[in-house]
Amino acid sequence: MAVIKPMVRSNMCINAHPIGCAKETERQIAWVKAKKAERGTKSVKEGGNGPKLVLVLGCSTGYGLASRISAAFEYGADTIGVSFEKAATENKGGTPGWYNNAAFDRAAEKEGLYTKTFNADAFSNETRAMIIDEIKKTGKKVDLLVYSLASPVRSDPVKIDETTGQHVLYKSVIKPIGKTYAGLGIDIMTNTLKQSAAEPANLEEIANTVKVMGGEDWKLWIEQLSAAGVLNQGCRTVAYSYIGPELSHAIYRDGTIGEAKKDLEETACKLNEKLSKELGGAAYVSVNKGLVTRSSAVIPIISLYLSVLFKVMKAKGTHEGCIEQMERLFAERLYTGENASAGKVPVDEENRIRVDDWEMQDDVQAEVAKLMDGVNDSNLAERCDLEGYKHDFLATNGFDVEGVDYSKDVARMDQLDF
Repeated sequence: MAVIKPMVRSNMCINAHPIGCAKETERQIAWVKAKKAERGTKSVKEGGNGPKLVLVLGCSTGYGLASRISAAFEYGADTIGVSFEKAATENKGGTPGWYNNAAFDRAAEKEGLYTKTFNADAFSNETRAMIIDEIKKTGKKVDLLVYSLASPVRSDPVKIDETTGQHVLYKSVIKPIGKTYAGLGIDIMTNTLKQSAAEPANLEEIANTVKVMGGEDWKLWIEQLSAAGVLNQGCRTVAYSYIGPELSHAIYRDGTIGEAKKDLEETACKLNEKLSKELGGAAYVSVNKGLVTRSSAVIPIISLYLSVLFKVMKAKGTHEGCIEQMERLFAERLYTGENASAGKVPVDEENRIRVDDWEMQDDVQAEVAKLMDGVNDSNLAERCDLEGYKHDFLATNGFDVEGVDYSKDVARMDQLDF
């Protein structure tokens, strides 16, 4: 038995609280249920025409988890999730995603929904074959595939490294291209500003980042699922991206991650053509709002920008977290037809869904730029939402979650105390 406190190193939280993770997942589920009632959305069992079977790749945290929650608890969809997590043992903690998945499965089963979560490498052909078998067992076909993988490493499904005998590994990096990028960030534990810099990526790092975070694996999933005949008529697929303000473009949109996201968008166009032709379906990239993630805390300028953005958007009443974003994506973009059916999807000139629309409003960005100009340690608390940013940072790992007694011993690390 032990009391679990957050362990933060180099602005990254490296442990998780089992009960906190479960409670945070439950909070998101409760929010979606309330929103379902507010909108009057009918689930499948209630006669709704929304998705009946949803496959979420990268289902355990962030936008992937929120997508799965929205599909299951607003639309009544059966769901299959895939993520690669470190499992907990009696005495050793697991990753936040492992606890989130366990909490989701428990809640879905309680509602009588089919749920199956695979702790597996989503980049491998073996996992794809396993998922295809599982889909066939359900007697249904996939109506929606959510691609939300955010791994820093990808194993090539075919190529073998001759020296190791293992699958070739590609590693992604978050770096600028061409020149060093430097900027201020927030030290999460001291609430002070910290200067950091990222050196430019070389050609191999750029190529590897595209391999990991680009559209190649998404395309393989669609091709293999299609060939197996497990995609339903009208099947849609969506992958997630971010653009952000101009001040972050050098490290993000014009950096290594940006190159990968551009590849993702090009892939979406090809998949859209394929699905439209074969099944009357569609493929989209959804550009989402900037939120606190494991990586955003260590990228120059991003943590400062987000904390200012949160302050501005909360004052305007437009701030959203992962669950609010994904529920809006489903209800106001993907399933806008009669009785929650797949209606016409509003997109920008490049066929992208934009749920970053409230973040990128001119008045929001102007206010953010004004607050960021001249920010320093003495006025940081006044210009930023430090408490909100820190809460999101900790809650991602199950800490600072309402309703959890963090002074209480956790008896076992592999059980959720509901």
